[in-house]
Amino acid sequence: MKTNLSVANPAEVETECLVAVAIDRGTKEKPEIFIETSDSAVKEAGQEIVGSGETSGKMFETTVLHHPAKLKAKRLLLIGGGKAKDFNAPVLRKLAGAAARYLKSRGIRSFAFLAPNRNIKNDDALSAIVEGAFIGNFDPDTYKSDRKDRKIDSVTVVARGDQAALLRSVDQARVIGESQNFTRDLVNEPGNRMTPTMIAERARKMAEEVGLKCEVLDGAKIRELKMGAFWGVSQGSDEPPALIVLRYEPAGAPEKPVLGLVGKAITFDSGGISIKPADGMEKMKYDMAGGAAMLGVMRGIALLKPKVKVTAIICASENMPSGKAQKPGDVQISMSGKSIEIINTDAEGRLVLADGLSYARQLGCTHLIDAATLTGAVVVALGYVNAGVFANDDKMYERFAKAVNDAGEKFWRLPLDDEYKENINSSIADIVNSGGRWGGAVNAAMFLKEFAEDTPWLHLDIAGTAWMEDSKPWIAKGPSGIAVRSLIEFARQFS
Repeated sequence: MKTNLSVANPAEVETECLVAVAIDRGTKEKPEIFIETSDSAVKEAGQEIVGSGETSGKMFETTVLHHPAKLKAKRLLLIGGGKAKDFNAPVLRKLAGAAARYLKSRGIRSFAFLAPNRNIKNDDALSAIVEGAFIGNFDPDTYKSDRKDRKIDSVTVVARGDQAALLRSVDQARVIGESQNFTRDLVNEPGNRMTPTMIAERARKMAEEVGLKCEVLDGAKIRELKMGAFWGVSQGSDEPPALIVLRYEPAGAPEKPVLGLVGKAITFDSGGISIKPADGMEKMKYDMAGGAAMLGVMRGIALLKPKVKVTAIICASENMPSGKAQKPGDVQISMSGKSIEIINTDAEGRLVLADGLSYARQLGCTHLIDAATLTGAVVVALGYVNAGVFANDDKMYERFAKAVNDAGEKFWRLPLDDEYKENINSSIADIVNSGGRWGGAVNAAMFLKEFAEDTPWLHLDIAGTAWMEDSKPWIAKGPSGIAVRSLIEFARQFS
């Protein structure tokens, strides 16, 4: 999708549809609907609809006026933004996505979005509009034989201000939106079309396009590195694993810090010998969403060029039952030397991440972040709204929380108290890979903390948010691309 900027008077913008936000500045007893613009022609064109009560300003409410008077746009779409006191950049991002989804379903392939001139800073507003339009433009119907390709071809942001600065905001937001959708494309692929070998090839191709260094290590190298935890997961599948290493090393960046991004990429998770129930197992193609997110983040970092070194390690494997598969009760020796008793072969993500974190430390990463669709327990705790975040370093968490706020995503910090450590004690090995039902997300994080050791570290459990269970006005059912925006922003601020 092409992105454009217009600093012309909104009335002069020639477009299939001009989108403006209508918000309620009144009270519950006495609503007052205003169109978020200072342009008198747009206000006048929409006044008849607003005055008649046809639009209430309710979130995502859409009202279309054809051939609006005194506007060169063919249509004026008023989209409800809710109460003025709640109107902010995350809301605007959703409205832009909703506008894209509404218009493309009606065969409209381009539109212009009028940036609000109050409540939200110009650069934040432009970023929200462009990113939201990309999010709304994605659909998961890749393999339908009767697919109706109704993608939006171009979006124009109409805004006032310094043109060069506005254009930078639009271009940066385009990179972030494209990178989030790059991740969503990977997660959307079925397991037979996104094997570990295939995701490695996609990583290689992306790295070549954006100028990243890429290395892919095979099963023999994984065993040579003594990654017993990673190999234990991989050994049950006929598909070979892949350890993908991407490096971003910009000229002029200091030797330290080095940010290490570690992603779980289980391209299909059957649960192994501890096999999952059949109902819903088809969704386990999305168990590589953490690794896919890190690939999207690296794409965005490479194009936005922050002055910080970043290394990404993607642990790609299938988790399958077979005569070769690891069994409950087995003991695996991780790369760090820690021994792990396998209680449940479906607790496999933490095993591949354990060796990924150790390898990141070996490669010189001074700060670590891992992302994974790790536990059903985090969904029980937080539902489908917030992703879970764990941290062993308060300063690093505070920097991440700021990036999350700026990116408009939702994460909630969960505890890592020392008392939870006893849940992963083993009588035969150093630790177990599953600490039982209660506090399952915390137990998994405590397990990973053993491998981060004293390195500042964040763990993102995105199991409840990496896949949209239902379509929303601003986003399709399917992969969400969670964490891409926040981690790109974190890297930019980290520099």
